[in-house]
Amino acid sequence: MTAIQFRNVSKHYRDKLVLSDLSFQIEHGERVSVQGPSGSGKTTMLRLLAGFLVPDGGEVWIGDKKVAAEGKILVAPEHRKLGMVFQDLSLWPHLTVYQNLDFVLKAQSLSAKDRRARIEEALERVRLEDFMSAYPTRLSGGQQQRVAIARALVARPVALLMDEPLSNLDDDLKDELCEHLLNLHAQLGFTLVYVTHSKDEARRIGTRAILLRDGKEVLYEMDHEGKGKSR
Repeated sequence: MTAIQFRNVSKHYRDKLVLSDLSFQIEHGERVSVQGPSGSGKTTMLRLLAGFLVPDGGEVWIGDKKVAAEGKILVAPEHRKLGMVFQDLSLWPHLTVYQNLDFVLKAQSLSAKDRRARIEEALERVRLEDFMSAYPTRLSGGQQQRVAIARALVARPVALLMDEPLSNLDDDLKDELCEHLLNLHAQLGFTLVYVTHSKDEARRIGTRAILLRDGKEVLYEMDHEGKGKSR
């Protein structure tokens, strides 16, 4: 079943063409890396999918719903059932870990009891159940990263979008969090779209890769050794 689809999507910033006739699809439960140099359109693609930007041409689909088309937002970001981890994590520093996750769930009209159960489950999965009352500024970089992942997953999204999530971490911590992310995917089976400029991360995280060059895509499939081959 198709989870995400771009159909001939284009996007300009002023006079600059950032994405040109971009088309691809991602199946439910896939792990797809999006790779490319700075300025290739990776983050723009992710923001179009999340609903933070509007395509100038083409269509964006999530499941069987057209969510944006040719200058129009058809489904608002908060109704797209997507979780997102930003490069800077965007944790709210004035809220505790618990409150950061609870803020997301309040939009779903769940009872306080149900929200607490969801939050406890999400924090147990990222091994931070003892840090519910902590503020993000009191946590290590790796712990903050896991809070951001838990916050993105607590609402049980159909897809998790990650924009250069490990770029500010050292190599040992990157290895640990890559492994943790893969374990979470194996447990929960969500669709994962992982944007990175790192070939190593792309090979480790994705079973398939989209390489963006000048706003156009080249698709690769990964073999068991993490090597890519053009489709």
